[in-house]
Amino acid sequence: MSNLKPTNDFVFKKLFGEEKNVDILKDLIQSILPELKIAKVVVNKDVSLERKLITDKLGILDVMATLNDNTKINIEMQVEDLHNTIERSIFYQSGVYHESLAKGVSYINAFKTIGIWITNYDVFKEGPFHEIARLKRDYENIILTDKYELHYIQLSKFKKKCKRISTKLEQWLLFIINENMEEINMVDNKYVKKAEKELEYLSGDEETRRLAELREKAIRDELAAIAQARDEGKSEGFSLGKSEGISEGESQNTIKIAKKMLEKQIDIALIMEITGLTKEEIEKL
Repeated sequence: MSNLKPTNDFVFKKLFGEEKNVDILKDLIQSILPELKIAKVVVNKDVSLERKLITDKLGILDVMATLNDNTKINIEMQVEDLHNTIERSIFYQSGVYHESLAKGVSYINAFKTIGIWITNYDVFKEGPFHEIARLKRDYENIILTDKYELHYIQLSKFKKKCKRISTKLEQWLLFIINENMEEINMVDNKYVKKAEKELEYLSGDEETRRLAELREKAIRDELAAIAQARDEGKSEGFSLGKSEGISEGESQNTIKIAKKMLEKQIDIALIMEITGLTKEEIEKL
């Protein structure tokens, strides 16, 4: 029986989002953010976007954590490219930043938030497999704030470009891809070894395997429904509106697409991401 893949977001969350595995989560985060001195990591279990019944609709399964200095970390595992990763990551991270600012707290005291998006596809055609995006001024590229940061870790680029494993991050990515057990067994990192044993245990658990398979099926079904809605839209002579300069006609076409998606019971959050409509606009449909 082959092991489950950490690239399945349900499996990823079981590995890194459980309190008992907080040490391997800490080591993974430290490998991505080596400049930080991480003394403690707390897993946030009350993630509002998590759904227990993962087969109902395509919920968002992420790993949320808080560091000892109150930095908020949001980790997303993405297998399928919906061609809106940048927009989605900005949207999600803005929500994390907003939630980090407690009621009555001054804006200047907002906690730092870091979004980490591990993707099984290229987000950018050029550049390294680990890319960092920060808010900067046009003037001499000066950092505007260090409180908002996004990391894109592209597994597809890592597989193509990284021939020799030399860093802690590369060790973890080798494990997450989970394609060469011989290479993984040679990794000298006790936390990767622990994650490997935990993955072995999860892979042997019948219920976990069933839920992981159902999760994959839910993603396939959702993507198929989105593709069908788009195809039906094209056959009726309309397409998704553009992000800039949307005309009244294009806006109506976008509404028609949203209606098609609602008919196919596609999750509202995904319809928002794909069409650019607000939740209120979609609910009125």
